[in-house]
Amino acid sequence: MIPLDNTKVNVVVRITHKSYPKGAKTVLILAHGAGAPADSPFMEQLAEELELQGVTSVRFEFHYMQKRREDGKKRPPDRAPVLLEAFMQQIEQVRAEVGPECRLVIGGKSMGGRMASMVASGDDNQVDAVVCFGYPFHPPGKLDRWRIDHLPDVTCPLLVVQGTRDPFGKLEEIDAKGNIEGITRLCWLDGGNHDFATLVRHPLDQPDLIREAANITRQFLDDYAGV
Repeated sequence: MIPLDNTKVNVVVRITHKSYPKGAKTVLILAHGAGAPADSPFMEQLAEELELQGVTSVRFEFHYMQKRREDGKKRPPDRAPVLLEAFMQQIEQVRAEVGPECRLVIGGKSMGGRMASMVASGDDNQVDAVVCFGYPFHPPGKLDRWRIDHLPDVTCPLLVVQGTRDPFGKLEEIDAKGNIEGITRLCWLDGGNHDFATLVRHPLDQPDLIREAANITRQFLDDYAGV
């Protein structure tokens, strides 16, 4: 777990619902990946499919992505402590809005999912589950740089939904690595890349796999978060 620093950042909330459904028992907080914003086509469809499954989700953007919106300049993500602080602030905000009885699940796309898992590995973790879509197990082609050391410290159920062709962690690479401690359930999307897109000849396309990811998420939350 990378320790938080004292940096305070602002986050923009992009909510898929005008208000939380009355009596919502679980809310999923989603963070975007390193290069695409909270309203990317992937995140938009994922949120829509989750909603169809009865899963309330809230999306937010890290500070560096907000700045990109403001000036149009691409910039790398902030350091991990800044990203983690932003995530913690978002958890606090949503908790204040939904009350103490609602279960909070956190997750995200790629980097966003990794940050969620790091939040959940902290001593002050107060979330009920983590969901990662396209976890960046390692940089593409760099099997000597695995990003899994913190996963055994995750203190709640953890779901990873991964495309079998994902260059950040392909099926054969994960199989060769063996059991990864800390992951409760690892589900593979056949033919999917890091964005769950498939090759032209594949019988399923990206929307199909995103829909499947939402179905998998709903089942996981039924099993582990009591949706």
